[in-house]
Amino acid sequence: MKRHGILNSDISRVLSYMGHTDTLAVGDCGLPIPEETERIDLALKMGVPSFMEVLTELIKEMKVEKVVLAEEIKEQNPAVHKEILALLDTMDNTCDVEYVTHQELKQQTKACRAVIRTGETTPYANIILQSACLF
Repeated sequence: MKRHGILNSDISRVLSYMGHTDTLAVGDCGLPIPEETERIDLALKMGVPSFMEVLTELIKEMKVEKVVLAEEIKEQNPAVHKEILALLDTMDNTCDVEYVTHQELKQQTKACRAVIRTGETTPYANIILQSACLF
């Protein structure tokens, strides 16, 4: 049995398969997930687990070179936006932050290795993480 880090076998598998520039999305419970994209559903009930709980654990396990956020998060969910930026500042290296429309972010999830669905119920709590190279 694994002792540390992410225990969810589906998330661990997806992370281990990722290479440089591959993407993984984390979304609130309302984010539509394309049929062609793997769904890892962690939602237990409304609000559990939270988007930030899941994102925080992923950032510990994944080297990220870029994130994609919906432009709308800035005005519609400034608290989570601020938490995301603060979390990114704690990473051992800096990463780029790209803002696109929410519609474009939803389109980009089609190319993600997987979308992790959380129980988050605040608007626009969605992110795409682009994997960096480890060396």
